[in-house]
Amino acid sequence: MHFRVESLDQHYGSAQVLRQVGFEIIPGECLAVLGRNGAGKTTLLKCLMGVLPVTCGRVLVDGIEISSWPSHRRSAAGLAYVPQGREIFSELSVGENIEAAARAHGTLHTAALDETIALFPVLKQMWRRPGGALSGGQQQQLAIARALVTRPSLLILDEPTEGIQPSIVAAIEAVLASFKGRISLLLVEQYLEFAARLADTFVVLSRGTVREAGRMEASSPELLSRYIAI
Repeated sequence: MHFRVESLDQHYGSAQVLRQVGFEIIPGECLAVLGRNGAGKTTLLKCLMGVLPVTCGRVLVDGIEISSWPSHRRSAAGLAYVPQGREIFSELSVGENIEAAARAHGTLHTAALDETIALFPVLKQMWRRPGGALSGGQQQQLAIARALVTRPSLLILDEPTEGIQPSIVAAIEAVLASFKGRISLLLVEQYLEFAARLADTFVVLSRGTVREAGRMEASSPELLSRYIAI
């Protein structure tokens, strides 16, 4: 999937949150969106998924504008979203969380279900346990699995390492790295080293505006650190 954002603006009432944001994701690559708290990163992701309306600008998938599409249509077109805070169904079991997503996307009785479960062995062990009974790291793995079982073309993740212990961060990184080249990734992340290892390209948001952008391997760690310092 070739994903492109052009001149995106977004307002909360009279307050402008995003200003002329633009970038593209080459198929199979990972883009990291960096910036301090309050820079507009989560608002951007919600606009891309149709959770929030945009004031102006365009969101395009393979040259087709999807800016006016509702969230469910974007999801059906291949976008999957792992929001900050996970937002799993805490009263449903691990299995029910994953199966609900698979059923909605027609992947329930396909290899996608078994392949997704194999990525996170702990989820198979806790298949019948309520999602709300899992640790924060296990819930994050569940949220990612729920997105991956839909067989997305673009996986969008908002702060996937937030509050997660290092061993689970490493497991999540390994899973995401294994999908590079097969699907596109859009990663909002405060953990710079994690983002740098996964991302091919980056954009830095500051006060809703893109301040820096480029290839990750050509970037300056000092410069990026200055922009994402809290």
